[in-house]
Amino acid sequence: MTVRPGRVVDRMKECMVLRVLVGLGVLAFTVYAVVDCVQTSEERVRGLPKLAWVMIVLLFPPAGGLAWLIAGRPAGPSGSSLPWANRQGGPQDRQSGPKGPDDDPEFLKGL
Repeated sequence: MTVRPGRVVDRMKECMVLRVLVGLGVLAFTVYAVVDCVQTSEERVRGLPKLAWVMIVLLFPPAGGLAWLIAGRPAGPSGSSLPWANRQGGPQDRQSGPKGPDDDPEFLKGL
């Protein structure tokens, strides 16, 4: 069975695209973890000093970011340090935003 050179080149391009996408994903996650670590106040950081966490995240990109999210990030209101676990349950837990004029009894009295 012979292999056409065009197929080999196509396969190499597909692998290259996959590597670039994975690399960009790791880079984006690392940037997120570093920014999150730097913006967290020193008193709330758990386990290690903030500078140590930044170095861990930068030196061990995917593993360091995961370690920061799990072990270094301060715990939120739900007790979890993971950002997506801190979301409130339903609409009754959310603070209400500004009301429209038709919802304001004082405004309606003046009409």
